[in-house]
Amino acid sequence: MSILSVENLDAGYRDLQVLSDIDTGEYVTIVGPNGAGKSTVMKSIFGLTHHMGGSIVYQGTNIEANNPEENVHQGLAYVPQSNNVFPPLSVQENLEMGGYILDRLPEDTLQVVFNRFPILEERQQQEAGSMSGGQRQMLAMGRAVMIDPALILLDEPSAGIAPDLVDEMFDNIDRIVESGTAVLMIEQNAKEALSRCDRGYVFVNGENRYTNTGEQLLDDKQIRKEFLGG
Repeated sequence: MSILSVENLDAGYRDLQVLSDIDTGEYVTIVGPNGAGKSTVMKSIFGLTHHMGGSIVYQGTNIEANNPEENVHQGLAYVPQSNNVFPPLSVQENLEMGGYILDRLPEDTLQVVFNRFPILEERQQQEAGSMSGGQRQMLAMGRAVMIDPALILLDEPSAGIAPDLVDEMFDNIDRIVESGTAVLMIEQNAKEALSRCDRGYVFVNGENRYTNTGEQLLDDKQIRKEFLGG
């Protein structure tokens, strides 16, 4: 079942970007050079840019005119690359903010998040601003899953994370997908992302240049040469 389809999105570039249907529970990665339009597409889906043309269909409904709050209420979550936690609040308070749209948090919601991100349970009373970059990224993802979203948008989740935490971060994303949540991710660590995802897109100069399974994109000599460092 298709959960997201983006067609003829006009994001101010020379060409138009297209994302084929993303299915429920699918893991999709967008890679490409800086300035290719990756983050703009992500922000457009979530309602953070001025819509200039094209369609964005989420769970069968056109959402291109939606604002972010409306999209959150429809089960769409977004984790930006930076400034994605509330520094003065504790870990637990940050997570509770993630469920603000719910009338009442189910009793086991926090524990579900702690099971996925054990470090958050250990540090639930710690101020978010005192955590490392990798821990803040896990907190931001944990907050996003508080509403049990159908789709999570992740913008460069490995950016600024210490190398020894990158694998753990990707493992956490794997577990989110395994739980049935679809993930659409932009990622600078292209080789690792493509090795784990179901499907990948390579954006170049504002257009979707290549689409295939992550494995097939990694095996393509031309793509490896041009975008993956050989």
